[in-house]
Amino acid sequence: MTSFIHGSTRSLIKTVSITLLALTAFAANSVLCRYALEHGAIDAGSFTGLRLASGALVLLLLITLHRQADSERSKGSWLAGFMLFSYACTFSFAYTLLGTAMGALILFGVVQISMIAMSSVSGNQLHLSEWAGLLVAFAGFVYLIFPGLTAPPLFGVILMMLSGVAWAIYSLKGQKSSQALMDTAYNFLRTLPFVALLMLLNFETAHYTSEGILLAVASGGITSALGYVIWYRALRDLTSTQAAVVQLLVPVITAIGGILFLSEHLSTRLVIASTLILGGILCVIVGRYYFMTLRLRA
Repeated sequence: MTSFIHGSTRSLIKTVSITLLALTAFAANSVLCRYALEHGAIDAGSFTGLRLASGALVLLLLITLHRQADSERSKGSWLAGFMLFSYACTFSFAYTLLGTAMGALILFGVVQISMIAMSSVSGNQLHLSEWAGLLVAFAGFVYLIFPGLTAPPLFGVILMMLSGVAWAIYSLKGQKSSQALMDTAYNFLRTLPFVALLMLLNFETAHYTSEGILLAVASGGITSALGYVIWYRALRDLTSTQAAVVQLLVPVITAIGGILFLSEHLSTRLVIASTLILGGILCVIVGRYYFMTLRLRA
């Protein structure tokens, strides 16, 4: 029994570590996108196209190097590919209207609500610790955005909400993935027909600089491509509720990134909200783990 508990603890630490790495990549995407668009280095359509195309290229190189003899390799799905494109496209255009932290807050607030709602419809029952953590984390989220922040443009909010729903569906599809690298690579490759259509529609209004291209490629090839592979791997060990709640950490990381790299100020509101969000996440993840461990020991 002791060895089982120790093994479970190691598994928990591994899951937490790779989840944090993925969430940091998500936050970096918000910072890179907002920085590129705010400074006029590139337009939203071109940023989306270069982001997805560079991600597909990096992942194609990785799966070519990571050859597998198994003919039944997992290859993602068209639904996941379309949701990935929908998320990335609405994400970029929303950030032409929203600030970095505000956009991340709306995005992952909607992601949490969507994933938990879809999970509940599927019959997933929440444990008491998950309900408690969910309420605490969401209270922190609400405290952070209301009433201290200026109301954002409605169209930007709608776009980011659509992005959140698309990302929630993409994440739920990822829970069924047994081969994170292969599924993510093929999902990115399936976005390319939609990218081609977007670039065609965006041709007359496209503008970009070398800095904008570099930011888009970094977002696509590093923080998106590699970050999403890690996220699909983490999803195998997270329930739908856990996956939803932990993503509320992204706005906190994004805000910290703004403080470190964009000279934004640390507010008391952010400190209190971050404490609530982190405490709620801890309750959701660790609470169920120890509850199940104690049940097994009994």
